[in-house]
Amino acid sequence: MLSFTPYENPMYFGILGLALLPIVIGILCGKRFHWYETLISVFFLVLTFGGPKITQGLALITYLVYEVLLVWVYTSYRKKNNQTGIFVATVILAIIPLVIVKLTPAIQEGKQAIIGFLGISYLTFKAVQTIMESRDGVLKDFSPWFFLQFLVFFPTISSGPIDRYRRFKRDYDHVPKQEKYFQLLQKGLHNIFMGFVYKYMLAYVFGTMWLPKLEHHALMAHGLSWSLVGVMYVYSMYLFFDFAGYSLFAIGTSYFMGIETPINFNAPFKSHNIKEFWNRWHMTLSFWFRDYIYMRLVFFFMKHKVFKSPKTTANVTYIINMTIMGFWHGVTWYYITYGILHGVAMVVNDWWLRYKKGHPGKIPHNKFTEVFATFVTFNFVCFTFLLFSGFLNTMLIAK
Repeated sequence: MLSFTPYENPMYFGILGLALLPIVIGILCGKRFHWYETLISVFFLVLTFGGPKITQGLALITYLVYEVLLVWVYTSYRKKNNQTGIFVATVILAIIPLVIVKLTPAIQEGKQAIIGFLGISYLTFKAVQTIMESRDGVLKDFSPWFFLQFLVFFPTISSGPIDRYRRFKRDYDHVPKQEKYFQLLQKGLHNIFMGFVYKYMLAYVFGTMWLPKLEHHALMAHGLSWSLVGVMYVYSMYLFFDFAGYSLFAIGTSYFMGIETPINFNAPFKSHNIKEFWNRWHMTLSFWFRDYIYMRLVFFFMKHKVFKSPKTTANVTYIINMTIMGFWHGVTWYYITYGILHGVAMVVNDWWLRYKKGHPGKIPHNKFTEVFATFVTFNFVCFTFLLFSGFLNTMLIAK
């Protein structure tokens, strides 16, 4: 049986184009064929998790049954009750599979959890946000069948972007007008074309042609070197173009299906500060952490008066939030350090912005200072991406 990683094989795109054609014709005629959308979702899941990946496929099926039943039970309970303990227990139960997948390699020396599969993180984020929105009372109309469609929406299942239940449902239930859909098709084609440029041209140059050579020279140098500096910048460019290219494929495909999946990257290396960077980089993940971890921790700390100062509350929560993001990437010192550094950078960024606001006129604001701020932010981000890559760990082991 054939098995494809999404958007990694020319044949995958050929099959994708044929599969999307009936959807395009249907929407242009003012109709949605939900039964067909379900059918091709199943088909592409089989392509992704079948054959040699059948173990992942079985893990996915088990996971989906577990999460759908869990969220269904909680949303049914929430209609009549709202105990905090039940809510917390449900969230914990929802994230347990992901925690097992993340901890297993650290506990069992690189061994992968049998319940793991490509995309488990992004499905977990969708499940947890649905539980939280139900708890908040903003999600009143829950359908287990639709929730399953939401989870297994195949264009984004492996690596996002992370959509929201209510936003996705509006598009899923609505047939865009012909003029609007023509615009979506145009954007979809543009995104897919740019995805090819990013992932198969630019990411190839940075990640395949340049990065291995620079890493080899850096390892031979046994310490700080210009080659290591090159690794830092080249890996950062590779990471961006590879992931942004994948995201463009996923977004473009969803546009063809009449679903306006949120964008994931918006020129992040133009950012003037680290907070702006996280409003431009992996945006759906950043906003998920902001809405479902950062804001809720701030509310909890303020409600229970854990800290006297709102500034202290924000600062502590920045560091906790970004450290959790580091742990989410993996239980290694370099992922965790990456998260902590970004949390500290958020604290410094807020302090600097408050200082500027409190001392108007003392610090110039012009084109030069904007370029300098972008330069500092870019280099800080590239340095933390060098940590994130794990290459420094490889150098330490090589010594």
